[in-house]
Amino acid sequence: MDSEIEKAIQVLKVGGIVIFPTDTAFGIGCRIDNEDAVKRLFKIRKRPESKPLLALVYSVEMAKKYWRSIPQDVLDKLIRKYWPGHLTLVLHSAKVMVPKIVLAGTGTLGLRYPKNEILLKVIKEVGVPIVAPSANFTEQKTPFKFEDLDPELVRKVDYVLKGNVSLEKNVSTIIDCTVEPWKVLRQGAVKI
Repeated sequence: MDSEIEKAIQVLKVGGIVIFPTDTAFGIGCRIDNEDAVKRLFKIRKRPESKPLLALVYSVEMAKKYWRSIPQDVLDKLIRKYWPGHLTLVLHSAKVMVPKIVLAGTGTLGLRYPKNEILLKVIKEVGVPIVAPSANFTEQKTPFKFEDLDPELVRKVDYVLKGNVSLEKNVSTIIDCTVEPWKVLRQGAVKI
């Protein structure tokens, strides 16, 4: 397994696209800072560029580098309670760190700190957040098992890190923390 993890890390470092298990579902991703890879990811998934992407981080400290700031109430009531875990938080992006295509013109960035040791190792070694929508074509079923992956999608990526989705087998809950009151954009594994 270690050699497979190392291969995924190397592919991501050079701007490749990898399918991997997370703690919620199978994801497909690339480095957040490689605009060409992000464009290719949109194309592979047949995702409209008008829809922003979320990314995965390996720590709160990494998230702080990619958000403009974290309000104290978000830190106290959401991050300390639910991270690492199944909650994606949307805050204002530190724009110089993130290509515009990731944000889809919103100026905001959704980040999640997953609860999956292998994935955290991958993100830490790559050194930047991994843009990571679910590993499916847009509007198709979210894959929770390796067998759920569309073979056509698998053929289009550079590497597949096999394994099992580790915990919830449910999408993450997404909360927009740029508005008051906060707005649930997608209800998932975390009930808020």
